[in-house]
Amino acid sequence: MLAIRLQRVGRQGYATYRLAVQEAQRHPSSGRVVAYVGSYNPHTKEASVQVELAQKYLDSGAQPTPRVVKLLKTAGVKLPSWVKLPEAKTGVIRHADKLRKNQPKEEVPVVEEAPAEELAE
Repeated sequence: MLAIRLQRVGRQGYATYRLAVQEAQRHPSSGRVVAYVGSYNPHTKEASVQVELAQKYLDSGAQPTPRVVKLLKTAGVKLPSWVKLPEAKTGVIRHADKLRKNQPKEEVPVVEEAPAEELAE
């Protein structure tokens, strides 16, 4: 079985990725690459996908990873019905009561100053 997954390339601290079609049972770094169908730069959010080639492998049964599904969808590739679309993350904050914005406001005591005439007497 084939998988379409991201393969990390680029220098240290500045990763870029290739969209690689590989054997699904192998580790991404050691599996034989069948084809490269595009690239993705997460720093600029730029993705270039060879739509026809990606469509060919999807039609033959290649399983895309959730991130690749998102990239293929934005590139305009028609996804088969069996591909699961990734769910949007809901931002759940564990201890919302500990956030500074949810703490009770501290009232600053207002010190009333006496007029200068009274202090001089």
